[in-house]
Amino acid sequence: MVTTASSPSPAGNRWQRLLPGLALGGAVTAAAFLLRSLELPGLTRLSPLMLAIMIGMLVRNTLGRPEAARAGLAFSLRGPLRLGIILLGLQVTLAEILGIGWSGLLILAFALLSTYLFTLWLGGRLGVAPGLATLIAAGTGVCGASAIVAANTVVRDGDESVAYALATVTLFGTIAMFSYPLIGAALHMPTEVYGLWSGASVHEVAQVVAAGFARGQAEGEFATVAKLARVLMLAPLVIGMGLWAARQTQGGSRTGSPPIPWFVFGFLALVLLGDTGWIDPQLRLYANLATQILLTFALAAVGLETDIRRLIAQGWQPLLLGALATVYIALSTLLLALLWGRG
Repeated sequence: MVTTASSPSPAGNRWQRLLPGLALGGAVTAAAFLLRSLELPGLTRLSPLMLAIMIGMLVRNTLGRPEAARAGLAFSLRGPLRLGIILLGLQVTLAEILGIGWSGLLILAFALLSTYLFTLWLGGRLGVAPGLATLIAAGTGVCGASAIVAANTVVRDGDESVAYALATVTLFGTIAMFSYPLIGAALHMPTEVYGLWSGASVHEVAQVVAAGFARGQAEGEFATVAKLARVLMLAPLVIGMGLWAARQTQGGSRTGSPPIPWFVFGFLALVLLGDTGWIDPQLRLYANLATQILLTFALAAVGLETDIRRLIAQGWQPLLLGALATVYIALSTLLLALLWGRG
């Protein structure tokens, strides 16, 4: 019998193709966490997620991105991203959410839905591409970076649009983070009113925590819970986007398979599991760390695939859209929170 050398398995070949991109994305992810741990002035307010996309963009637009890394980076925007969003479900329980009260939850739901629809409408008026407008709408209305990358599983827009949307919500969320404590003090806002307003309108979870605790411990805790309630609403929003896209596909106006975001059901399952009390608090901490790592890894890939020249080509209209959307959610939720506090 004649024997021949065995050829590499298809699985082995696949991982060989993915390895360069995974290694590059991993290096950027590690750099983001290291930079965040140094607590340098000006960077302490930025999450590892945002640092990862900034570092990735810097590498891509100075040193370039090796062609061999393309497959691994594309993979990073699928598996790790979706697993990170699923694990995000362990950050909130239904018991915490219900503590806000039904009227508070209605305000949060109104803020999300009205901001999303307003931003889409205004994006059309300003001539912003529908995909980019949708990403800005999701990031402003729900929870910043996590919402943008989750929404893009349905929108399927380019990396430049994702990067622009991320930059927009980071910029205006940061402005809100510093200005909200000053506004709250000037208006002498009660604890729960300020907490609800901050949680209902500031973009990123980390920005909400900073804005909330800047006014006090009680304000920070209430703002964080309100924000996590908005995070929970990410699931029905993305599912609704997927169902609408599927309907458009079946109607013949789109091509390709219906992009139903099935991983969001995993997110909901972990929310329900966390509410049972079966999850050890230490395990929840580990899950939160894993969530941060996975989402940071995904955003590192976004940064490494973002060409700034194409980003600039998007024009000034998306930036104006993000600004006006931020003003809308800030003013509308401020009015509703003040009325809620008097009820």
